[in-house]
Amino acid sequence: MLLSTRNLSRSFGGLRAVDGVDFDLPAGEIRAIIGPNGAGKTTFVSLVCGRLTSDFGEIVFEGRNVATLPAFRRVQLGIAYTFQITSVFKNLTAFENVALAAQDNSASAASGGSIDERTAGALHRVGLSARSAAKAGELPYGYQRLLEVAMALALSPKLLILDEPTQGLSDSEIVDFSNLIRAISAEATVLLIEHNMTVVMDLAQRITVMNQGRILAEGTPTEIRASVAVQQAYLGA
Repeated sequence: MLLSTRNLSRSFGGLRAVDGVDFDLPAGEIRAIIGPNGAGKTTFVSLVCGRLTSDFGEIVFEGRNVATLPAFRRVQLGIAYTFQITSVFKNLTAFENVALAAQDNSASAASGGSIDERTAGALHRVGLSARSAAKAGELPYGYQRLLEVAMALALSPKLLILDEPTQGLSDSEIVDFSNLIRAISAEATVLLIEHNMTVVMDLAQRITVMNQGRILAEGTPTEIRASVAVQQAYLGA
């Protein structure tokens, strides 16, 4: 199992945002996490990647409990995360943004090649080679989302976590982005939070449904569609 959590919990004041979550993600899978607003999805993945610290519980990545490790150490172990809101350095070029991600990461360095080679390769993967010299802040929003993915790919991740990756994208951009995620999944496990149910049902091999900080259901897209509990809590049936 690539990633497991046991009794993972985090409260904010009196609100238990993540409430004793047991979760398992095998290597090589595209997994989607869905649920209504406030279900705990972003808090959960923030705990996994180290942006937030847990109150208690385990986060086991490749057999090692990483719950107390800082975020940069988890990155070095192979966990990469893209934010719900774009977080590129707007005054730097696309190339410079990706190079910053690549230069200090031991996992990417171990994969071989210079920083420039790894940076160029990541930009090529997401289709931004022709815009490598453009200022990130001047790129259209959809390209900024792709740039974030390139920055994550420069880290040579074993687990790529994407928070609302298609938010703000056009229909054609969503199709291209979905094809990119499928290609990435050949070499990295993908965990995504997504509200676009068409994307979820098309991309995910399994779906985890959260509600009120807990896991409500897990299963294949077909199983989740058929779940009465999910329909009542999330799909509006």
